[in-house]
Amino acid sequence: MQNTFASGSRVLDILEEEPLVEEIKDEKEVSFNGAKAENVTFAYKDEIILDNLSADIPKNSVVGIVGRSGSGKSTLLKLLMRFYDPKSGSIKINGETLPNINTCSLRDNMAYITQQTYIFNETIEENIRLARRDATLEEIMEAAKKASNHDFILSLPEGYQTKMTELGGNLSDGEKQRIGIARAFLHNAPIILLDEPTSNLDSLNEAMILKSLLNVKAEKLIILVSHRQSTMAICDQVIGIENGRMS
Repeated sequence: MQNTFASGSRVLDILEEEPLVEEIKDEKEVSFNGAKAENVTFAYKDEIILDNLSADIPKNSVVGIVGRSGSGKSTLLKLLMRFYDPKSGSIKINGETLPNINTCSLRDNMAYITQQTYIFNETIEENIRLARRDATLEEIMEAAKKASNHDFILSLPEGYQTKMTELGGNLSDGEKQRIGIARAFLHNAPIILLDEPTSNLDSLNEAMILKSLLNVKAEKLIILVSHRQSTMAICDQVIGIENGRMS
């Protein structure tokens, strides 16, 4: 009974959480044609993470973001997704500030890969299909090929129908990461945001994924946060963040 009450209390706490930003429904739809950060300042409570940061982020390019841990690299990606609003300044897509864009339209333009890929207690096929519910198996397999995951999946006893354990306990961190990257390719959004996308991959798999990213560069904006010099080598532009500012 004590465990049940404790679990129920945690569920109620989650249900009572208020969103940090208001979802926008009655504003503009956008098709991506470039992004810009203008004098962006952001703080977690009283701790300033980004301080008056500005950057032009053109389409059809690979942009790298580098900096020490805690410098605000991942925070900038979250601001682009509008998980938070800046304390001051603005982030724009096609010249429109994010609060003037319908939230669904904004998120449809982006595929976001975090450092930790969440795996659900479903088949590999369904875990990749989360990115686009109407995708065919052929489209899922093509996305997995781009993520250098197809051969591994076929080596499993039931292939794409292999059932995952809770949180992907039967996969390595690298295999989980490649499923996350396959989701991004399947979503096929014009902006791909990757937060340490190859941190759990060996050099061979990293090279294959970076090659796949370069193959779609002509039609997308790719923003990479990474500590790896090999990952930064494919970037057209590298933004360094130090003490919350561009360096």
